[in-house]
Amino acid sequence: MKERFDIHQHITNQIVAAIERGAGEFRLPWHGGGAITRPTNVATKRPYRGVNIVALWAASEQNGFGSGLWGTYRQWAEVGAQVRKGEKSSYIVFYKEIQFAGDSADHDANAESETRLFARATPVFAAEQVDGYELPVAANPNPVEPIAAADAFVMATGACIAHGGTRAYYRPSTDSIQLPPREAFIGSATSTAAESYYSTVLHELTHYTSHEKRCNRQLGKRFGDNAYAMEELVAELGAAFLCSELGIAAEPRADHAQYLASWLSVLKADKRAIFTAASKASEAASFLSGLAGG
Repeated sequence: MKERFDIHQHITNQIVAAIERGAGEFRLPWHGGGAITRPTNVATKRPYRGVNIVALWAASEQNGFGSGLWGTYRQWAEVGAQVRKGEKSSYIVFYKEIQFAGDSADHDANAESETRLFARATPVFAAEQVDGYELPVAANPNPVEPIAAADAFVMATGACIAHGGTRAYYRPSTDSIQLPPREAFIGSATSTAAESYYSTVLHELTHYTSHEKRCNRQLGKRFGDNAYAMEELVAELGAAFLCSELGIAAEPRADHAQYLASWLSVLKADKRAIFTAASKASEAASFLSGLAGG
């Protein structure tokens, strides 16, 4: 009998492989260099959400895709393009609600039904894998605009942010964020000093959403001793999602190297862990975008 395709395990393996490929140099699939692009569907023009963002970033990093534009075989055909013969698909996941009859002993008409979520894997292809589709030519971006937009975004959240010292962190007891002075941030081969600063702010803002009056994120029930490391993964993903929305580079955080072993351990032991982390990060990013009027 043919083994059933497990989309949770497939995407988890994909993320684990991407992290392990970066061993020795702390880089994740969303640290591609330069402004990162939120994967977008060619038919709906809407960006993907949750774990599908991470899965498609990993696929792009593995295959050298940079367009950020994806679609199913049929969706590419509908826009007049043809997936090239021999091209391998990547996978995204959608959840479908299915109702089942309850376990009533007499199975009468009044038996309560229950709803279960089932994951459905959908194969998709990148724009680089098709013929007959011309990618739109991007206008030359104003290098100041994205940072101005990031500044406005941060201010609109209303978070209490102070500058000083040498560490960046969110302090739950005072519900405030502490950052080093802006001039302490330096650029790198993949980002400017300003992008390094804003990606750090967005990371701490994602932590800020964990408060009970915001997203009320309680990972301890699910991840136990690894809850702190998983919260860092949520913040890492949340910052990457927001960086992609604002069009700035996501700078790797050197201090996250200490969490790599924990992340890999959890992801290898629990094939749904990356789905939970991505879902929580997406919820945090949407909450902050809502505060900013997005």
